[in-house]
Amino acid sequence: MEGFEKIDLKPNTNTPTNSPSNDNPKIVNRQNRFRFVKNKKFLTALGVFLLVFLFGILIPGFLTYVSAKKTYAQVNVTVAALKSQNIDLASKELDKTRVALQGTQNNLRLLALLRIVPFANTYYNDADHMIKAGFYAIDAGEIFLDSIGPYADVLGLKGKGTFAGGTAQDRIQTAVKTMGKITPKIDDISTKLDLVKNEVENVNPNDYPEFLASGKVKSSISKLKTLTEDGATFVSEARPLIKVMPELLGEPKEKKYLILFQNDNELRPTGGFITAYSVFRIDTGVIHVDVSDDIYKLDATLASKPVAPEPIRKYLANVPRLNLRDSNLSPDFEESMKTFSDLYEDAGGYKKVDGIIALDTDALVAVMNILGDIQVGGTTYTTKEDERCKCPQVIYALSEETGRRVQYIREDRKGIIGDLMYEIMNKAFSSEPSVYWGPLFQTMLSQVAQKHVLFYLYNEEAQKGIEALNAGGKILPWEGDYFHLNEANFGGAKSNLYITQGITQEYNIAKDGTIEKTVTVSYKNPFPPSNCNLELEGALCLNATLRDWFRVYVPKGSQLVSMKGTSVKAKTYDSLGKTTFEGFLEVRPLGTQTLTVKYILPFKLAKSSPLPVFYQKQPGSAGIDYSVRVNGRDLMKFQLYTDKKFNIDYP
Repeated sequence: MEGFEKIDLKPNTNTPTNSPSNDNPKIVNRQNRFRFVKNKKFLTALGVFLLVFLFGILIPGFLTYVSAKKTYAQVNVTVAALKSQNIDLASKELDKTRVALQGTQNNLRLLALLRIVPFANTYYNDADHMIKAGFYAIDAGEIFLDSIGPYADVLGLKGKGTFAGGTAQDRIQTAVKTMGKITPKIDDISTKLDLVKNEVENVNPNDYPEFLASGKVKSSISKLKTLTEDGATFVSEARPLIKVMPELLGEPKEKKYLILFQNDNELRPTGGFITAYSVFRIDTGVIHVDVSDDIYKLDATLASKPVAPEPIRKYLANVPRLNLRDSNLSPDFEESMKTFSDLYEDAGGYKKVDGIIALDTDALVAVMNILGDIQVGGTTYTTKEDERCKCPQVIYALSEETGRRVQYIREDRKGIIGDLMYEIMNKAFSSEPSVYWGPLFQTMLSQVAQKHVLFYLYNEEAQKGIEALNAGGKILPWEGDYFHLNEANFGGAKSNLYITQGITQEYNIAKDGTIEKTVTVSYKNPFPPSNCNLELEGALCLNATLRDWFRVYVPKGSQLVSMKGTSVKAKTYDSLGKTTFEGFLEVRPLGTQTLTVKYILPFKLAKSSPLPVFYQKQPGSAGIDYSVRVNGRDLMKFQLYTDKKFNIDYP
């Protein structure tokens, strides 16, 4: 109808019909109160979180970091004290290290909240394991220092010691007599080191990305794991030797040892030509010489001699039978000494002994460098360079005594070496321990590590400990690439005194992981020949043609591709758990020679794992220059003074 507006009967969807108006003051207050409460809870939660983060993570984390840096610095101070061989100072610094580490542990405990935080708990647990490992290591260090403390003066270390009175021999006897009381402590040290290893094993280096400190964290953890594992294994394996040490030193019953002098200037498989021998008797640590003589005289007492091995008959002129002096043909010292012992038992000069110790001229010179000149029979021996051989005077003098041609029988031929060794020991025992014994002890450890001194003890447990120290001259097993060059000078002269060597190891790794190796050995003799006229009175033949029978030991199953430089046909066979490539070459004075051996390793290199490499040094050899190349690129260069292990990554 006109005059009326049309009424829309559809409900209003924007405003509920039964809802109160928003303009109601009560409704507005309730909503504002809700928002306020909600905001207050959020702010409270945020505040709590910030407080927890500040006092539960940030501040404790900072304190832990600062404490850890102080602990690390203190550890370095302790290590420096140990390197200085100051027992008293090292003990004090070790106590400080424990206090510092305890502070770090206390601060770390303030971060206990991280235990329940995913991802972060991994690093918290790692830190906890490392700190526990540190305490166990400190325990082991304290036991060690407490054990050797009384022997500080005997070992030439800085410390109070308890055997300071009397002569040097009196001190040694007292020390050896009481040694049995402290040797059981090695078990406690071994147990602590096992605990260190177990804690460190819980830390995974792969949890630390490469970008963190340029990969140094990951690398350091990997090295630490290897160090702790090797350390625990070493001490565990050395325990038998340490426990029987008093017995080996003649307490309570004297022991006898056969000492062999190997002339490394006439290199042979175990270190040198066996030129002289002595029988030493040790009574409560004090050494007496029962016999000292030329090896030729001992050879002359053999009632019968077996037929010489083929290499001797082939390369040594007029030597159809095996002599004691040539019995060290195996590169494994123990195997050679078994052959020597079998012959020695049939010798007229046989003396029952408890083991065999071999040393070479390098060990002799190293000891004389500390003790100074030695007088023997009116002759003075020194380590000063002699222009006639460009070598230590003692080496030339001994060569004159033992090798110069004369028209009469020299009854003392090569027996002088035993007398020289005896005088060296006399001077060592009469010297001031605080001045000389420390350097002597360290020098002998170095000479053992470099294989200038080797041991073969008849006590099986003691020999196990010797082998743990790598002092037994063993050809060792290895999973990965292995290399050992073993050479025998069958020329009769001392040409190894003049020859220098260099070895290049070239790895050619194919895409499928196949590894072809090329080993190049270079020889150089830059000196003129000696007068080697055997008919001439006074001739001293030192530098002559090197007649070198060589063997290359590589992983078992390796395939020889080629050998260049050998004057005979190359031989391939298995020996001592390795594949062996054998040949022969000559190096003349003022001449050079090159040996090149190419072969394929019996395994392939996977992209995901490195290639473990082990190079074993020949006893008696000098520090040969090594160069390692992978696919045409230089990897490393070094001198091989001791056995060396390292890894090669897939290129």
